Formats: sequence, C-alpha cells, structure tokens
Amino acid sequence: MQHRIVVLGAGYAGAIAAGRLARRLRREDVAITLVNAEPDFVERVRMHQLAAGQDLRPRPFSEMFAGTGVGLRVAKVTGVDVDRRTVAVVDANGAGELVYDTLVYALGSGWDTTQGVPGVAEHAYEIAGRPGALRLRERLARLDAGETVVVVGGGLTGLEAVTEIAEARPDLDVALAARGGLGDWLSPKGREHLRKVFAKLRITVHEHTAVTGVEAERVATADGKAIPAAVTVWTTGFAVHPIARATALKVTGTGQIVVDGTMRSVSHPDVYAVGDAAMVMGPGGKPLRMSCASGTPTAWQAADAIAARLTGGKIPNTAIRYFNQCVSLGRKEGLIQYVTADDRAVQAVLTGRLAAVYKELVCKGAAWSVANPTLGLPTRRRRVTRERAAAGSAVKAPA
Repeated sequence: MQHRIVVLGAGYAGAIAAGRLARRLRREDVAITLVNAEPDFVERVRMHQLAAGQDLRPRPFSEMFAGTGVGLRVAKVTGVDVDRRTVAVVDANGAGELVYDTLVYALGSGWDTTQGVPGVAEHAYEIAGRPGALRLRERLARLDAGETVVVVGGGLTGLEAVTEIAEARPDLDVALAARGGLGDWLSPKGREHLRKVFAKLRITVHEHTAVTGVEAERVATADGKAIPAAVTVWTTGFAVHPIARATALKVTGTGQIVVDGTMRSVSHPDVYAVGDAAMVMGPGGKPLRMSCASGTPTAWQAADAIAARLTGGKIPNTAIRYFNQCVSLGRKEGLIQYVTADDRAVQAVLTGRLAAVYKELVCKGAAWSVANPTLGLPTRRRRVTRERAAAGSAVKAPA
C-alpha cells in the first residue's frame, strides 16, 4: 500500500514541498496529493504589481505538476481531523474527505479583518491575495487624476504597494501612513535611499501616525487629524488560516502550528507545517517572519525530513537564517538591505536599478522553483521502507 502524503495549500511553501517530495521518493511507494482552492499558482510577492495594473503570467498547476507524480485536488479545505487523519474538502462535486498518513500543512496566511480599527473591513482594500489585488486594481482604474490613495502600513508590503501605485499612476496623490518612522528598521543608507525614491515619486509620508479609523473618503488618526483618501490600502495585520486552531494540534496564540527543527508538529508527529502556518524558531531564538524568504527553506526542511524518515536516511536539521530583505520600489528602483542571520539590518545595501534587477531575479527564481517542481537539484528517489512507513502511520499523538 502506498504511503499517502497530503499537502494542504499550494503557495510557495506547499508547492515546493510537494515537488521536493516527488523528487525524493519513488512514485510506486507514495501517493502525493496537493490540495489548493485555486487551479493556478499565485505569485503572492507580486500582488502589488497586479493591483497597479500589470498582468502576471498564468501558471496552471495542471501544467506545472504534469508528469511529476503529484496529484492535484482543486478544493477548499474546510477541516482537519488529526485523530482520524482526515481532511475535509469541498470541490466542484461537493463535500469530500481525504485520508493521509503524513500531512503537510501549508495553508498560509491572509488579511486579518479583526484588527479593532473601525471601518477597515468595510472601506479598505488589501493585497494579501489575488481577489483583493484585483478588487484594488479595478478601483484604482476608476480614479480620476488628483484623487488620493493612502497606503496604511510602513512594512515591506506597504513600501512595495505605495511605490508601485505611485509609479504606475503619477497623476494620483499617493501617500503612506506609517506607525513608526519611514523604513526605521533599515540601515542609515537604506533609509536615505528610501526617502530619495519617495521624493522622486512624490509620495507624501505621514510618519509616526496611528490610523484609528477608515471611512469612505478619509482615514482618521490618533492625533485627531484626518487624511483624505479616495482609496485606502491596508497592508498591516496578516493572520494565519484558522483551520489549525480548530484542531487538536498544538498552536500558538496566533494560530501557528508549533513545530520542531524539522517542521514536524510537536504534538502530532504525522503532521508537518511549513511557511506562514508554522511557528519556527530561527537564529537568536526569534520566530521567523511570515515571508517567502522563510517559507521556502521550511518547505525544503520538511520535505527532506519526511523523505529521510520514510526511507531510513539521515534526518536533516539545517539552521534557517536570513541574508537580506529584497524590496521593489516600483519597476525601476529597488533596495536590497543585507541583514544578520536573525534579520537585523547591517550597513551594507544595494540600491537603484541594480537592486530592482536583483529583486526581479529573486521573484523569478522563486516562481521557477514552483513551476519546475522536479527539476533543479539532482533527482534521488529513494525506496520507502515499508516497516518505517507502517511504523510512522501507527504513531499516536502524545497524551
């Protein structure tokens, strides 16, 4: 009987994990099923580009995983029973159920509308996924020259969104509202370059500004002022998918699954979590931030650990660290902030057109690794040891 591996979610982490498992294990020994609500891969790191009016290349999973041995199930996950080892799904044919021996949970994160700021859910736009980005795209296209767009949030997503919109629509009055200083986590050189780009794009910056409410035509701030906003884009407050919290898995207060160094659940050893869904401790005892930079190495780690445990190989336990933060500032500018292993900025930066090219290569490389799941590293498919697979399936969660 084949060992049944079910991967939930086909973002960067889930898709890469499924492809890497297919490259590591013999097809006759395992049945790998990838479950995703959409039939196409979404380049989430490009949602600001989609919102600004750019068209992204379609990447159907049916083509990407053709001939790899990975089975695709286009369905919405509605529940996971970790005691029965089943996943409840709903697809075009109705409700169904999948049974697994090993589960890879990669449902990721999305926009959190329960942030306690009045009016966000009703009036703000978001770019956490394709539906939100397309909704914002349509609204921006209807704006007349001189109307105001306010992006709330001074993190990486906010910086990329506000610069992309300002570059694409120089006829608009574009502003950023940040709770702290502009790029205050960057090095001095990084902050200096960021301000130069903002000035060039004529972006108004409201620093040290806490937004306390969003209305149809403005945002309210803690100091009692109002910032005009025909469109408000909310780029703060991401939350993980709520399904894990409803299971018997050990999760954090934010709903992330607590895992060990191999991405294995500390409460249910037949479950692995990768990407934003996992609480992974990085260098210095700090949790990894939600990002593609974190998701990809966790997917590698989980896939290699699963393959090793099923085949009797050496269990990998590679330390995950950061090297840089890549920020696109429109299509012509970029900022590569080099960081320590635990993600703190150092003095070195790369800026300008070269940084924009660097960031584009990073995005293309990430998409290529998903679109070519069994290419890249040498293929070394190993035989699953029946005894090990059976033993793994018999493991029970600790009382």
